[in-house]
Formats: sequence, structure tokens, C-alpha cells
Amino acid sequence: MGTMHRSGLAPRRTNENAKVIITTILGILFGTFIGISLPSLSFKINLPSALISSLDVALSDGKLLSSGRDDQSPEHFGSRKFPEIYVPTNPRGAELLPPGIVVAKTDLYLRRLWGEPNEDLKKKPKYLVTFTVGFDQRNHINTVVKKFSEDFQILLFHYDGRTTEWDQFEWSKTAIHISTRKQTKWWYAKRFLHPDVVSTYEYIFIWDEDLGVEHFNADKYIQLVKKHGLEISQPGLEPNNGLTWEMTKRRGDREVHKDTKEKAGWCRDPHLPPCAAFVEIMAPVFSREAWRCVWHMIQNDLVHGWGLDFALRRCVEPAHEKIGVVDSQWIIHKVIPSLGSQGKSENGKAPWQGVRERCKKEWTMFQNRLAEADKEYLGRMVKE
Repeated sequence: MGTMHRSGLAPRRTNENAKVIITTILGILFGTFIGISLPSLSFKINLPSALISSLDVALSDGKLLSSGRDDQSPEHFGSRKFPEIYVPTNPRGAELLPPGIVVAKTDLYLRRLWGEPNEDLKKKPKYLVTFTVGFDQRNHINTVVKKFSEDFQILLFHYDGRTTEWDQFEWSKTAIHISTRKQTKWWYAKRFLHPDVVSTYEYIFIWDEDLGVEHFNADKYIQLVKKHGLEISQPGLEPNNGLTWEMTKRRGDREVHKDTKEKAGWCRDPHLPPCAAFVEIMAPVFSREAWRCVWHMIQNDLVHGWGLDFALRRCVEPAHEKIGVVDSQWIIHKVIPSLGSQGKSENGKAPWQGVRERCKKEWTMFQNRLAEADKEYLGRMVKE
């Protein structure tokens, strides 16, 4: 009986071994089939935007991307088929890029040609100061620049085409120089100071080259601007030099003022220019938020900026509280018509006279455009 019991198990064990062998063979055949078929498969992947930026591996021509030398060749990258991506929330023009690589803004920070990129910037300037200059005013600008600490990035716009000569000053070697002949600071500002380019700076100074700064300290100025909540400002002007408006005249009994009394009939509203919400275009200082609005208001063909100062109030609210003059840090307007000499003499008139006539024409054109735009907008609102 015992012998018969043992011999009865032999066929069962043989059947189980056969099943294992057959299963193994089928597994090998199936795996081989998948391995042969995989290179001919292509994948089209649509992932949520939060996951797209982490996507670093794609199937292309049947090969997984690897760190091998051959896979990293330019030819290989050019032939890769990436998953299709479309992110409508990306900035215009970048919809086809993964969000994690999109940089919508830039800056004016200087970068080295060597070393580790993350070690380029030992200090990031907080504020931007621009001057539109000619080489004849170099010694004066040298004095002015020394009033600004390392927290201020210096940017020179050169209207006379002379740039390399400025390297006689040590600070010039780390300044930014942009040169186009016979252009004004507002022409430069519209083309080189786009809000997305200067968004890293808290405040932007757009100054003339003929300003005396004997009584001015830039760091203290910034402190007062922040203290009094000024989005658009300028230093007070010395009363005896180049003064046009009462609003910009320095007052000796306070840190800041935001309104004034002008000549009879000049102010139809005490909260409107030139009695409030007003600074001149010779030495304005803008917060980054205010500048984003002002940049859009600057017209491409109106380069002198006349009339712009009366419209700055449109960019902050309430304007009569956020636009003001800093009295305790004041400047002197030297009234040097250096840029005016870059004009052209016509019909026996001096170059500066032609420039002044252009300024008056621009004033009229700008005011007319604002009035027409307001009228069109209000008309549309009434219809809606």
C-alpha cells in the first residue's frame, strides 16, 4: 500500500512541473514580443501644468533619454519628440513652453563671462538711477553719482555717442551705458525701461543731467519716500534757481509736501495739478508699480515729455496723497540746455529754439490724445 501511494504522486508532480515550464516559456515569449514592439510605439502626453515642469524623460525614436554621450549630441536633441504642451496661462508667445522654464521678467544686473552663474551677483541693487548725458557734463555727473550708494544701479543714456571715455571714472565700469545719438530720456525710457525689465528695482529715478545735489542724499530720500507713501515724487527745488511751479519749490519747515497754492485761476481743483498730484519731468522718481502705468502712457513719437507731468496722476490713486515733493532732500536746477544744442538750426533759429517749438507741439498733441481717448472711453461706457 505504501509503495502504491508513492507511485501515485509521480504523475501529479510531472503535471505541475510541466505547468511551470509552459508558464515560463509563455512569459519569455510575451516579454520578447513587448520588447520588440516598444520602439514602434509613440506617446502623446497631456499633463496638468503643475506636473509638466517636472517632466524630464520622454520616449523618442524608441529610445529612453539617457546621460550617455551619444544621446547628448546636438543632433540627438534636435530630433527629440517632446510631449505636446500648451499652457494658456503662460505669457503670450510662451504658451508652448513648460511653465517651470518660463521667465516672464528680466533685469539689468550685470553678469560675468566666467565662473559659476549663481556667484555672479554679490549684491543686487535695489534702485535704478538713469541720467541722459553728454560727455561735456561728465565732471558734474561724476559728482552727482557719488550721492548714490551701492544700492543704486547707475544707467547712463548717451545722446552724443560717447561712452568709452567715461571709463576714466571707476564707477562707470560697473554702470550700464546705452548710446543713441540725439535722443531724449523719454525716448530711451520707452525703449529700454519696460516695466518687466526694471521690475527688480523698487524705485526708478529718471533724471536730467543738470541737477545740483549738494543738499541731496539718495538713501535718506528713499527713506522719506517710503515713510510718506509716495509712489511718484521728486526732490524739492531751490527757490532761486530754475523754478517754474510753486508745487516743486522746496519748503524749509517740513520733510514732504503734497499740495500748494498757485496763482489765481491756475487750479480748478485743489487736488489736481499744478496744485497737487504733480511733479515735474526733470527729476521724477517712480515706484515700480507707478512706473508700470507711466511707461504705457509715454507715447512713442512724443519724446520730450511735455505734458506728461500733468497726467502722472492717472497712475496712482488717490493721486493727491501718493504724489509729492521731498523738501528735506533738495536739488538745484542748473538750467543747462545741453540737449537743446543737439537740435538742428532752421530758418535762422538756434538749435534750442527748434527743440522748444517741438516741445510745445508735443504738449498739444499729448493733451489732445488724452482728451480724445477719454471721450471715446466714456462714450463706450455709456453705451454699455
